[in-house]
Order: sequence, then structure tokens, then C-alpha cells
Amino acid sequence: MFGELNQKEIEEVLHQQVIGRVGCHADNITYVVPISYAYDGQYIYGYTQEGMKIKMMRKNRSVCFEVDTMQNMAHWQSVISWGEFEELTNETERHNALLKLHERILPLVPSATTKLSPEWPFSPTDINAIKGVVFRFRLIKKTGRFENNTVPSFLAWG
Repeated sequence: MFGELNQKEIEEVLHQQVIGRVGCHADNITYVVPISYAYDGQYIYGYTQEGMKIKMMRKNRSVCFEVDTMQNMAHWQSVISWGEFEELTNETERHNALLKLHERILPLVPSATTKLSPEWPFSPTDINAIKGVVFRFRLIKKTGRFENNTVPSFLAWG
């Protein structure tokens, strides 16, 4: 069965995941790239180094953000949201965003890009010393879809 996720299910997907894809567009180029993130119910928070996506989002603040879960090809959920990029340069806002990113629950084997500091999983001595670009997306619109079909028993693992 195919269907639409309700608002509660959309929020669950956004809160449960740590990797999403941001789509940005500037200078007649569209760029989609995965990012690690934290979500607080209003904003998607991210951290990165200077590069193409930051340059593009500074030119055009409109972004699209996609997150999904996938148990198998017959059982998945996908959330697409639209929002506005905001670079956090204010010391308090940047500090609070870094705390949200540091406090999120990560997989047992995280990637190098999800760890904000060498001290991870412990809090860094000075979170404000973390270099790089801290940003957030204020989400304006969110939609979600799902597929939930029974997998034939002869195809199921276990």
C-alpha cells in the first residue's frame, strides 16, 4: 500500500534520522548533497566546512530537504520539506546549534562528518572552538509518503 504520512509520522521520521539530503540552486546549477543533521521540531541544524553548498545557499536561501527510512524496497518512508537557509554567526545561536548537533543520538559507528570534535562522544572542552560553518533551515512546508507492502515469506530474511 502507498500513502501519505500524517504530520506526526513526518515529525517522527525527521527526529529519528541523522542523515538527509539538501537540495540547493544557484547560478543555473542544482546541487543535492547528503548532510548529517539535528532536528528540534522547527529547524534542521547542520555543520560543514566552506564549499559549494554553502556558497550556493548564501546566494539562494531557498532549500529542499529530504530524509527517508528504508527497511526494504517494499517498506519505506520519505519526507520532503522546503525551507530557508540561515548561517548562524551569532555566538549564542551558533553555540546552541552545536550543542544540538553534539547531543543527537548517533549510530554506534558514526562517520567522520557526524563527529564535531575529536572528543566525541564526550563534550568538547570548548564547543565554541569548533571551526566551520554552522547553519539551520527553517522548515516552511513538509510532506511525506510511504510504502508498506507485505514481503513474501520466501523472500524474508531470518
